[in-house]
Amino acid sequence: MSEHLTPTSPDTPTAPDTPTSPDADAAPRRTRVAVLFGGRSGEHGISAVTAAGVLSALDREKYDVVPIGITREGKWVVTDDDPQHWQIADGRVPEVTAGDDTPEVVLSLAVGDPRLRVLEPGRLPSVLSDVDVVFPLLHGPFGEDGTLQGLLEFADVRYVGAGLLASALGMDKHFMKLVLEGYGIPAAPWTVIKPRDWAEDPERCLAAADGLGLPLFVKPCRAGSSLGVSRVVDRADLRAAIVEAQRHDPKVLVETGIVGREIECAVLGGRAGGRPRASLPAEITMESAEHAFYDFEAKYIDGSAARLTCPADLPEHLVAAVQETAVRTFEALECEGLARVDVFVMPDDQVIVNEINTMPGFTPISMFPRMWAESGIAYPELVDELIQLALERPTGLR
Repeated sequence: MSEHLTPTSPDTPTAPDTPTSPDADAAPRRTRVAVLFGGRSGEHGISAVTAAGVLSALDREKYDVVPIGITREGKWVVTDDDPQHWQIADGRVPEVTAGDDTPEVVLSLAVGDPRLRVLEPGRLPSVLSDVDVVFPLLHGPFGEDGTLQGLLEFADVRYVGAGLLASALGMDKHFMKLVLEGYGIPAAPWTVIKPRDWAEDPERCLAAADGLGLPLFVKPCRAGSSLGVSRVVDRADLRAAIVEAQRHDPKVLVETGIVGREIECAVLGGRAGGRPRASLPAEITMESAEHAFYDFEAKYIDGSAARLTCPADLPEHLVAAVQETAVRTFEALECEGLARVDVFVMPDDQVIVNEINTMPGFTPISMFPRMWAESGIAYPELVDELIQLALERPTGLR
C-alpha cells in the first residue's frame, strides 16, 4: 500500500480535493478509487479474479487505488495490491481471508463524508482514505444484487455500474423476465418455483414445468456463473435438478431449453445522458462433450471446453438486431455503467434474451472486455471509461 494511504489518527485531516501548497501550478490529487471485491456469495473467488484484471489496468498516474477485499463472512479489509495474488492458480480460485485481529475497514455513511476508516482491536478508529468512486467487482448475492449498491447510495458515494433497482432486477431472473415481458422483449418460456410452493406441493411444481417441454434448464433465480444450473433432458431428473438449484437459492427458475446460437453483447452507458452503446457481439460454442452447456467448470476451469468467437460471425442485420436487443434490455432495467446481455439467435433470425449480467466477468480475457476490444476500446481504456461514467452520475435521488 502506498505511503499516502497509511491510516491516520482520528484527528488527522484527510487529503483535500486540491493541494494546500501555495504553488498555484501544483496538480490536484489523483482521483481515489476503492476497488471492492470478494464477498459472501458463491462467486467470491471469481470476483477476486476480476479484481486482478482491474487492478492491473488502472492507471496509477491518474488514480490512487485502495484495494478492499470482503471475506466470505463479510469483513472488509485492506488487501494485497498485487494482481498476481488474485489469479487462478492450479485450478483453484483465490480467497480473501482475514484473522480475528485483522483491522476492519468501514465506510462512513454520513453524507459528504466519503471516508474509509480502519477499526483495529484496542485502538481508536483511524482514517484510511477518502474515496471519490467505488469500483464494486462483486458477483452474485450481497454484491451484485442491489444490497451493496443500496449501501453506497446511502453513503452518497459514486460507484461503477448499475444502481440498486437495476442490480436487483438483473440478479433475480424471475423479475428480470417480468420486466422484459412488460417491454415486449422476447425471452425463453419459464415458470418459477417459490420455496413455499415447493414445500407444500412439489408435484404441482413439477407439473407446472411439463408444458415447457424438454430439454429444460433449471437455475437458481439469484445466482451467477452458472452455479447450481442443470440441463434436464429426462423429466425423471427434474426433481434432483430443482433440489440442486435450491442449494444456491430457495427460489428456482425452470425454463425451456432454447436451441439457437449463444451470442453475447456488451453494453456501456451513454455519456452525458446519451443512449447506451453496444459492442460487436461474440459467440460461445461448446467444444467438449464433458459439458452439456456453458457451466462453471467450462467458464473458469476447463479452458478447452468452449470456443469463444469474437466478433461473432453474423450478417450485418443480425449484428444490428443483437445490439438493439441488448440496448433495449439495458434500458428496460434502467441499468447504468455496464452490462453483458446474453441472447440466443434462432434459425429464423429471432433474437431471444437469455439473461443480463450487471457486473459481468471483467478479466482481460473475459467476454465483456474482449467484445469492447474488438469494438475499439482496449481494456485499460474500458476501465477508465467506467470510472468516468461513475464520476458523471449524480448522487442522491435522480
